[in-house]
Amino acid sequence: MTHAMTALINSALFPRVAPSRLTPANENLPLCACGLVALIGDAPHAWTMVNALKQRFGEFPVVVERGEPASVFWARRREKLGAAAVYSMKAAQLAARLTKPLSSARLAELQAACDERPALGPTRLDVDSLNDRAAITRLQTLQPRAAFVASTGMLHQPVLEALACPAVKYNSGINGGYFALANGELQNFEVTLNLVDRNVDTILTLAKNRIAVTKADNRHTYMTLMAARSQRFVVETMQRVLAGDLTPDPNELSPAQY
Repeated sequence: MTHAMTALINSALFPRVAPSRLTPANENLPLCACGLVALIGDAPHAWTMVNALKQRFGEFPVVVERGEPASVFWARRREKLGAAAVYSMKAAQLAARLTKPLSSARLAELQAACDERPALGPTRLDVDSLNDRAAITRLQTLQPRAAFVASTGMLHQPVLEALACPAVKYNSGINGGYFALANGELQNFEVTLNLVDRNVDTILTLAKNRIAVTKADNRHTYMTLMAARSQRFVVETMQRVLAGDLTPDPNELSPAQY
């Protein structure tokens, strides 16, 4: 499965929720009392992980990156891939939307194990891009010991320098799950947590969570399945990162596998 098709499926099945306006109450985020900050896109699986972390560590700052408008996404795709490819992608998107109701029962079962509610109030800050100067300036004031990253765009070096702490990215999608399924490797359907370094995810994998896929699961349920089965995994991994333990997974993938 190509990166473009994965992005298409994710955008079709998990559209971004319109973020709330930035209010005076959250113009100045509180310091990271527990040492944690989250940098996320406004997506259900990202909020599931944030809420699981809050259950363990209490409140902490959450910086939410707004998704680009659909018109901008499709224009960029058309410029890069051509009109024919875009028409094919839109057809696949339509097919995904039409078949999603067939998985409603399984989705409801999995969503019952996920707290997908977006955070509101003074611990949340919405930004257009985490790489914007204004966002970087805010991050410099937080003084976290660890950052949890999920469903954002690529983080540029100034963001990592502003954080000045380990940034751990939640990876499902092409690396953690869909790639394995496309190759018939059900045993490798997994979520990984990776250190973010210099514009890319390093090959340093901190932890993996392999997930059993049932006959009731399909592309409509995969992302929610991963979130439902990975909350404890994320909490335990971030707990050891906060304690200064960056020991890599002993069975991490080789560069060729990535």
